[in-house]
Amino acid sequence: MELTAKQRLLLNQFQQKLPASTTPYADMAEACGMTEAAVLVQLEQWKEQGVLSRVGGVLNHRKVGASTLAALAVPDNCCDEVAQQVSEYQQVNHNYKRTHRYNIWFVVTGRDDAEIDHVLGDIAQRTGYTPLNLPMLQPFHLNLGFAL
Repeated sequence: MELTAKQRLLLNQFQQKLPASTTPYADMAEACGMTEAAVLVQLEQWKEQGVLSRVGGVLNHRKVGASTLAALAVPDNCCDEVAQQVSEYQQVNHNYKRTHRYNIWFVVTGRDDAEIDHVLGDIAQRTGYTPLNLPMLQPFHLNLGFAL
């Protein structure tokens, strides 16, 4: 995919530093020499094309609530459908497929452990597969920003 200079700047500058303001898209537009409308259209296009999965902040869950890593063991022919169902939960910020008995992995965040337990229980009831709950024992940070 060929990117213009403005598109490259938009992706590079804001994949880890989304403006914390009441007008984040206008701020992004100004920094990239674009209009707010153009930024919104571009982000939506990238989302539709699968270039972006989401646009939003990432919070330190230990300071504002709770989170857990979870996994599901799902037959391969059901993975896409179950992953879609899991992704529909507001408390799930991403999921991914792995080549393992537990082949769908995802992170659940919530106000507290009770909310996480509720979401995991609801996922089990809705999908028919019981999540493996893997709460964090020791924190570490992965930098997932990649310069384009």
